[in-house]
Amino acid sequence: MLGLPYSLLPGKDATGYHIYFDGAELFFKDCFFGRFPGPLSYLTREAIPANVTYLKNRFMTEQNLPVIYGCDDLVCEDKKMTCGIDLFGSVFFMLTRWEEIAHQVRDFHDRFPAKESLAFRGGFLNRPVVNEYVEMLWNMMVHLGYRGERKFRAFKLVLTHDVDHLDYPATGRILLGDLLKYRNIHLARRHFLRYLQTGSNPFDYFDFLMSRSEKLGLQSRFYFLASQSGLPYDCRFYLDQERFRDLVARICRRGHLIGFHPGYYTYNDEARWQAEKSRLEQTLGCTVTEGRQHYLRFDVAQTFMIWENQGMETDSSLCYVDLEGFRCGTGDTFPVFDCMGRKQLRLRERPLIIMDGTLKKFREYDPETMVDCFRVYLQLARKYRMMLTLLFHNSFYGEWEGYDVVYGNMLDTCGQGG
Repeated sequence: MLGLPYSLLPGKDATGYHIYFDGAELFFKDCFFGRFPGPLSYLTREAIPANVTYLKNRFMTEQNLPVIYGCDDLVCEDKKMTCGIDLFGSVFFMLTRWEEIAHQVRDFHDRFPAKESLAFRGGFLNRPVVNEYVEMLWNMMVHLGYRGERKFRAFKLVLTHDVDHLDYPATGRILLGDLLKYRNIHLARRHFLRYLQTGSNPFDYFDFLMSRSEKLGLQSRFYFLASQSGLPYDCRFYLDQERFRDLVARICRRGHLIGFHPGYYTYNDEARWQAEKSRLEQTLGCTVTEGRQHYLRFDVAQTFMIWENQGMETDSSLCYVDLEGFRCGTGDTFPVFDCMGRKQLRLRERPLIIMDGTLKKFREYDPETMVDCFRVYLQLARKYRMMLTLLFHNSFYGEWEGYDVVYGNMLDTCGQGG
């Protein structure tokens, strides 16, 4: 993240990490890997801290720092500094998400819930702690006289759109579901009126989304499904529609990006995943290199390797469904580490930070609170010069009154300096 050149050398001292530069030494204690010398021996619930300690020192960018592994020891000398915080073990915990392999609690859709995470229980899910660790490291190095320059980094807003539905579903089926399944006559009335008011396709907000992105000089990323399973939670197949071909042409003509949205049953089934990707690419006539799992279904032990094996470059699935925030401790793109294979992959993760469904369905925020929530994360992203990735579905605009206004107000905040 700092972009500094370095050489990695194994040493005889197994108590921590020595960083040498310009005649100075910065030492961080090892409070994690040294406790688990065997391969994968840390993949247990017992290795996850029961609680998090908040520490303070003058090199932190915030008033305190949640420390996953380590203690508050800090000794500063002329050209040497010793820090009790295990920076590397703590960052490894957040970026690799090995916590989700060791802790096997899952929701109805086999997803790891936010409220089971240490970040939520420790009160720092809303903080980019990895970036905070990096800034502390940099400040310590500068204090000890480091004379090099760090890589220039800039805030970047990334706008993504999962295309679950291309067309408004059959009106009769929706109305029956509203009346029989949900027993909600008001919902049925709203859906019926929405259909009448907007004509044949109230989910066609693609030009609106692209125009809003273009206003900020950004590209929208549209992730398309290719499942033909016909099973629950997989959406209606639309790649054979003329409307889809016209939409793809509009997206490409306007300079926006197309990606892959693997179906509900693909996150642990590589053959199904591969078949869907091939189907999408054959329809498009080109390769796709980025995307996001449908329903955010993700198994850290398996899904990363599926994406790697199938030649994908960037995944953007790692966000909790029930809470917005930094599931990986950062909004920045980073190279994935495969815990089970114990190796770094070519695949990169671009964490998703805010999803519309989280704010509306799970948090039940009103429009003003949604914009306020976005403003908080926007300020953090600007402060730490990192990416902020959003997900807004085209189909949600057709179902939730005023959602186009909410989205527009969020993006207007960017132009107003936050």
